[in-house]
Amino acid sequence: MKLFQDMKASIIAAALAASAILAVRGAEGPLDPERAANTVILDETGVKNLRLETVMVEERDFEQTVFAVGRIEEIPGNQHSISSRIPGRAIEVNAFIGDEVKAGEVLVRVESRQPGDPPPVIELRAPHDGVVIESDVLQGQPVEPDTELLDLSDRDRMWVVARIPEQMAAGIVPGTQARITFPALGGEPITSKLLRFGVTADREAGAIEGIFEVPNTDRRLTPGMRAEFDIIVSKRSNVLSVPEEAVQGDPSKRVVYLKDLEIPNAFVKSPVVLGEKGGGWIEVLSGVFPGDDVVTRGSYMLGYAGGGGMSLKEALDAAHGHKHAEDGSELTEEAGGDHDHDHGAEASGGAPAWMMYYAGGSTLLMLLFAQLWWNSKRKEGRSDA
Repeated sequence: MKLFQDMKASIIAAALAASAILAVRGAEGPLDPERAANTVILDETGVKNLRLETVMVEERDFEQTVFAVGRIEEIPGNQHSISSRIPGRAIEVNAFIGDEVKAGEVLVRVESRQPGDPPPVIELRAPHDGVVIESDVLQGQPVEPDTELLDLSDRDRMWVVARIPEQMAAGIVPGTQARITFPALGGEPITSKLLRFGVTADREAGAIEGIFEVPNTDRRLTPGMRAEFDIIVSKRSNVLSVPEEAVQGDPSKRVVYLKDLEIPNAFVKSPVVLGEKGGGWIEVLSGVFPGDDVVTRGSYMLGYAGGGGMSLKEALDAAHGHKHAEDGSELTEEAGGDHDHDHGAEASGGAPAWMMYYAGGSTLLMLLFAQLWWNSKRKEGRSDA
């Protein structure tokens, strides 16, 4: 019984060795035709002209967001009006629209109509730091107590009012965070929290107002400037996702372009199944793996890019340092290959390497079987004696 168990184990080991040899050989066979058809091969010039950029696919914290647009507005309580307490004439005007003024600075000097020699003069000073946003006074102009001469606005902080679609407002409450970008300025987004909602809704647009407050110490934000919001309504951890700009194709056939791991300047179009979208990223349910390099900038143009003057065969030749067949498979000596390397189909006497390995394994198996049989016969002879 032990003899047959040993024989069985030996046969299994030999079969596994032969399968491994065949598997290695299969890996060096022709490329998958579909993969080859979806591979875009460029040269260095093509990559530079398309300005291709890639990012590594990885699991990240994923935020589900609501997109909204809005405008910058002044904070109502930060506006101040300057007027004269007495009737008279403006004999000096030191501030005009757009001027930055400091608290206590003399803005207008008003000469009183009361008799005197000289007539009494009062100074109108800035109540706080700010910018002059309205001016209704000129030097020599008569002024009255009920006339506003200058309007100041403290713009160290501004309101940013988002118009949130009503059907997407569920889950957004005061304190909800948002990333706010200003297309006219560029740069990194500003993170802010929702202060409160507006007092009325826009029935025609089907939107409600959400009021956020942001710093403006550099005075770059001005009323009426457009703002774009990514309002964060939920977060999940360890979600495989790619940047939105990496995804191409029509809604029913989404694809991304992955950097080929073997061929330089080659990119493989890979179909993907997508999940939720948020914060400039899209969840990927299938089609990519962690560690893949996905094309972001330039991915759209890859769909229209032809080859960079290099075929699949030429690209593989350059990558491996030896010649390949037109379908990407290794060349044997019978097929005209003249290379000598240890990952291909080196032949000895015209036979492929895999066949010689298989023949050697089979020979060893036969010798082992013969040895076991001979030992068994010797034991039987001793028993009979």
